[in-house]
Amino acid sequence: MADPTQWVKHVELYVNSSSTAAQQAASVDAIANLLKNDLLTLEALVREMEMYLTTTDSTIRSRGILLLAELLTQLKSKRLNDASIESLIGFFTERLADWKALRGAIVGCLSLLRRKSHVGVVADDKVKAVVQSYLQNLQVQSLGQHDRKLCFHLMECLLDRYPAAVRDLGDNLIYGICEAIDGERDPQCLMLSFRIVQILAGLFPGPSGPLADFAGDLFGILGCYFPIHFTHPKEEDVDVKRGELSRALMLTYASTPLFAPFSIPLLLEKLSSSLPLTKVESFKYLSYCTSKYGVERMAEHFKTLWSSVKDATYVSPETNLSTEAGFMSEMGFQDSDIMKQAFVLLQELVQQSNGSFISLILEDEDIKIFMNSLNQYEDFDNIPIDIRQRLHAVGRIISVCINTSIASCNKVFESFFPLLMTYLGLSVAKPHENSCLAEDYNPPGRLNFGALYLCVEVLSACRYLVGSDELTPIPDFANQTWGVMLHNVSKSLAMVFISLLRSNVAENSQNAYVCYGVKGLQNLATFPGSLLAVSKSTYDSILLKLMSVVTSDINKTFLWTLAMNALVEIGSFLDKYPNNTPWSQIRHPRQSTPRRPSLYPTGPFFGYCCSCPRLPNFIDTGNKRHPYVDGGGYDLYYPNLINLNLGSSKSLNVTFSCQLFCKSLLLEDPSLPATAGEIQLIQKHLFHGPRFHKSGGSEEIPLNFALSIWDKIENNRSFNLDSLENELLDATMMAMKQAVGSCSEGSQEKIINKALGVLLSSNCLQWMESISGNTPSEAEGLQQIHKLDSFAIRDEWITSLFASIVIALRPQTYIQNGKFILQFFITTLLNGHVPSAQALGSLVNKLPLKITGTPLSKNLCLDEAVDMIFHSCIWTSYNGSTYERGSSEIDLSSLRLCSLSPESDKIHATIGLAWIGKGLLMRGHEKVKDITMTLLNCMISDGDRGSLPNSKHPSLVCNDEDLHHQLMKSAADAFHIIMSDSESCLNKRYHATIRPLYKQRFSNTVMPILSTLMLKYDSPSIRSMLCRAIAYVVSDTPLTAILSEAKKLIPLLLDCLSMMVEDIMNKEIIYSVLLVISGILVDKNGQDAVAENAHSIVNQLIELTTYPHMMVIRETAVQCLAAISELPYTRIYPLRTLVLRAMLKALDDPKWVVRQEAVRCRQAWASIASRSLHF
Repeated sequence: MADPTQWVKHVELYVNSSSTAAQQAASVDAIANLLKNDLLTLEALVREMEMYLTTTDSTIRSRGILLLAELLTQLKSKRLNDASIESLIGFFTERLADWKALRGAIVGCLSLLRRKSHVGVVADDKVKAVVQSYLQNLQVQSLGQHDRKLCFHLMECLLDRYPAAVRDLGDNLIYGICEAIDGERDPQCLMLSFRIVQILAGLFPGPSGPLADFAGDLFGILGCYFPIHFTHPKEEDVDVKRGELSRALMLTYASTPLFAPFSIPLLLEKLSSSLPLTKVESFKYLSYCTSKYGVERMAEHFKTLWSSVKDATYVSPETNLSTEAGFMSEMGFQDSDIMKQAFVLLQELVQQSNGSFISLILEDEDIKIFMNSLNQYEDFDNIPIDIRQRLHAVGRIISVCINTSIASCNKVFESFFPLLMTYLGLSVAKPHENSCLAEDYNPPGRLNFGALYLCVEVLSACRYLVGSDELTPIPDFANQTWGVMLHNVSKSLAMVFISLLRSNVAENSQNAYVCYGVKGLQNLATFPGSLLAVSKSTYDSILLKLMSVVTSDINKTFLWTLAMNALVEIGSFLDKYPNNTPWSQIRHPRQSTPRRPSLYPTGPFFGYCCSCPRLPNFIDTGNKRHPYVDGGGYDLYYPNLINLNLGSSKSLNVTFSCQLFCKSLLLEDPSLPATAGEIQLIQKHLFHGPRFHKSGGSEEIPLNFALSIWDKIENNRSFNLDSLENELLDATMMAMKQAVGSCSEGSQEKIINKALGVLLSSNCLQWMESISGNTPSEAEGLQQIHKLDSFAIRDEWITSLFASIVIALRPQTYIQNGKFILQFFITTLLNGHVPSAQALGSLVNKLPLKITGTPLSKNLCLDEAVDMIFHSCIWTSYNGSTYERGSSEIDLSSLRLCSLSPESDKIHATIGLAWIGKGLLMRGHEKVKDITMTLLNCMISDGDRGSLPNSKHPSLVCNDEDLHHQLMKSAADAFHIIMSDSESCLNKRYHATIRPLYKQRFSNTVMPILSTLMLKYDSPSIRSMLCRAIAYVVSDTPLTAILSEAKKLIPLLLDCLSMMVEDIMNKEIIYSVLLVISGILVDKNGQDAVAENAHSIVNQLIELTTYPHMMVIRETAVQCLAAISELPYTRIYPLRTLVLRAMLKALDDPKWVVRQEAVRCRQAWASIASRSLHF
């Protein structure tokens, strides 16, 4: 046993009022460890602590009791004998009367009452004693928040864990609880209070029990809290959110039917409130209480409830007209929260009432009058907004009634469906006499829009009713009233809907009739097969019409979109019910066209589309009618069916859409090319659409897409694409990058291995063979490159898509044949292939520093890659030496870029070095310094022309001077590539390695060198290129880094502006520099530097106010001049006349925006004379 001196000191430290909370916690832990390890018994502890537990000093006594209680909390999993538990619970029960030591007593009781049965529990008689002491001694509302919370926890524990022991207390218990919770305002305590009432309702459920006698008093306390409203400034300031507290109160109201006589009148009364939140909460509570109280208790309130619902939805509806929602979203109306909850209540009432409540709706005089007056509102354009709102409300009410049950659906059909058909010119009783049965039917005039809208809403509700997953099989469906009526007029209805798509109304880009015609066809086509409302011939007509719109009415954007969305929904429905169609046994087209079976989907919908014999008659694009290709007509619809299949809910169908695109992309028939818009649609749906994110970002979709592309490329040796289809290639590359970037390392390895196999089997390998080790020198190898013809279309696609894969790889992805891939990209780079340069930059950015595991000769690490690049034909030494990084001087004469190659190759190599340098810079590699020095050398080599070769390549069309100027410009532009953020590669989306502050470090390194070179050279061409590079570096450097060097940079930036302003091609660069200057102007940390150079800045800005080539430059220059007016008076007053004279000219600017800024600037400078001097 532990020596008492070892733990008594912890007791003394805990009860000491000067101890900190941390010291007290440590004392509890130390004593608890002794008890858990049986080094100290609980009996010995209590004996030694007797003086602290019974002393007359209330402070020491309260701390001693609390210490014992907290120790018991830590011993909750240690078994205690019954005698100890009985003794301890008796002690804490007595202490509940000691209000000065109350917290410890409550915590002690809780610790013992919460114990599990296998470690010893409190006996029922002792529990009853605790409850009695609680009710007799505790005045809960007089305590602090924390103690009140403990009291509620204790009562909840007693009711929840010991119901048999507390049930006998009856009225005393309920009265005590009422007294405890009355007036509570704390959110946490209220949550516990509501939970206590819910348990209490389950403890006394009978209509003649104790709770029935106190139900009115108890609800009188609860009723004060509705609706829940926080008085805290911010809801975030409390742990309990308003919504959580409101739901807890709702559960409490519905916890027992005994509250119904009090809660229902209260909630109905609150519906008359002017506060929207109160109405929303009232409807929500009524809906939930209806489901719990039962129809017997709610029946007496039916009339009042229907009146309230009708008032909120029909009499005074609160809807918003949304231009974005379109007609397909309830005529463009968006229900308010009040209406949404009112419809929820309506559905609950109809469902619970077994037909009695729906009779109130169908017999309502206002509803009857409105239905009988629909003939007054035939034309949609002439229907007032308030009538449209009521039409929308009636449609929602009818829909709710229908989709609740079969019985209510029958009643609605009996009451309203014949009337709606009459308005549409149809007869339910004599369907064979309907005049619209012919397929070429056109309505004689405008259809009654009100009847059309309600008819579509009725169909949608019926479709929901029979298509619900929870719905049990419908007994005797053939004899159901609504099924018989709908089947009799289904063909006539379909022809009416089709006529709306065929008539002149379809020419309107946003037509309500067209919208509901398509929606009606969609509803008719999506009934399960066993409950089908239409025949197979009618079904054929529906799908044929929709397909004809998709394939031939592309110019009618609104109609085309509606038809496509309808087909998507039909296809998704057939995924869910593949066997519930009238044509599920139709032979699939691949049975009759075995030559290309892998290209056909296996879904039933596509089988139907391919096999339908009348479909080709509807396919017409412009003035050219396509042939019925391959005997099945399927190839005709690939581009448009891509959209349809992408809407499917199954990833298998999404995979087929990838195959469809590949088929269209590589189709032998040149009349059916894919477009960039289609591949962008693929990319949007597959990698950014809701289905991709809904599936948790599954990589199956992008993996199948990428592999499908490479499969089709491998199997097609020739492309029937125009060589100028750059837009399509760019879109496909972007989709490939998105697909690969979405995959894991394992899937990426599958893709790159597949692509590498295609690459090695292609003609691209000729470039590698032309400069293999068999050639005598690098120069000869380069010459052979130029002897090769330009990329064939297929080879360009292979190279570009392979580069896209490398760009999007993860750093952890294993790359086979890395050295070959690197050399291949170096070679294609010199042919002017920019994606290869980007791929090289991505490689050096992501390659591992070292190869781990078993070394393979074809593996590649970063050091090897950098060494290969620096010893390749891109990078050579002019005189055999290399740049020494330890040198203290700027010596650029020893470095040359491809000194033996033609000048055009130098331009391509410069772009390559820029992307390589960007990749190295972003990961913080030191070799970026060598690339930087080479680029600088290219920019200042204007005077060194003797070293240039005199021979010309046959493909050159410009002289050497023009090419050399382009080389200098490319070297300057390389700094823009290095510093700017790229969307094409080397970003987070494509898993680039990005070191923090890499732009700042590069700027701090290269700007002193550029500044020195500006002072050293007087050649205008060199200085213009240096200014170009400075502009790029400064523009892409974060402003915070610029401000610290503003005094040095402002003169440089002004020189840049003065040199570049004469060339129209520099307007974007000028604007970027101007933005940097404006950033310095408006920042307090840069105003000192601006003040020192105020005269030079003003002169340059005045010159830019008349810049003719870009309006935004003039606007920004005027804004900067206005900002300078805030500088110290003595600095800017001498410039006042210059600026005001310039603003007079700016007031005549042809653009209104510039004139407006000139007025503001002129006012700012004109007011300088009245300002006081600032020193």
